[in-house]
Amino acid sequence: MSLNYIKNFYEGCLRPPTVIGQFHTLFFGSVRMFFLGVLGFAVYGNEALHFSCEPEKREVNLFCYNQFRPITPQVFWALQLVTVLVPGAVFHLYAACRNIDQEDILQKPTYTVFYILSVLLRIVLEVVAFWLQSHLFGFQVNPLYKCDAGALDKKFNFTRCMVPEHFEKTIFLIAMYTFTVITVVLCVAEIFEILCRRLGFLNNQ
Repeated sequence: MSLNYIKNFYEGCLRPPTVIGQFHTLFFGSVRMFFLGVLGFAVYGNEALHFSCEPEKREVNLFCYNQFRPITPQVFWALQLVTVLVPGAVFHLYAACRNIDQEDILQKPTYTVFYILSVLLRIVLEVVAFWLQSHLFGFQVNPLYKCDAGALDKKFNFTRCMVPEHFEKTIFLIAMYTFTVITVVLCVAEIFEILCRRLGFLNNQ
């Protein structure tokens, strides 16, 4: 499943009923995916090839790289994007099966509650992803990584590895943290917009 497919699906089928939600769709579908798909590949695409510990011992390099990256950042962020899509996808598929339009979501309390729950679940998933990212990758990439290669060969014990483009990776990490925070803020703002419009609809009634 390509990032372009996810983007088109999100923008075409999952159009939110609020202005902030639609802005979030644009932000999520365009900026964040472009940043990950294009710049993420440029920064992390050849990391394993340039990760160097023992130039003459490839098995040590591979062992230490797997220790340094239990999961590659690109895979983690792609899983994060797909996971965050799930609550909205489930709700909108349900709405499509029941022929629920955008006005029904804002006017009928049951649909409003279900939609707010889907946004809250999206917030929870983003917060969990933020926590996991901080534990897996930290907030800064150091130029040197101290690898415990003793399990591979007792002769090596600890060895130092060179991390390529560590400064660019640090900037990219900060950017991805920032995108997560912005997404959470937009989700919270969307909930407030839904509640305000719901109250306005009740007042008009």
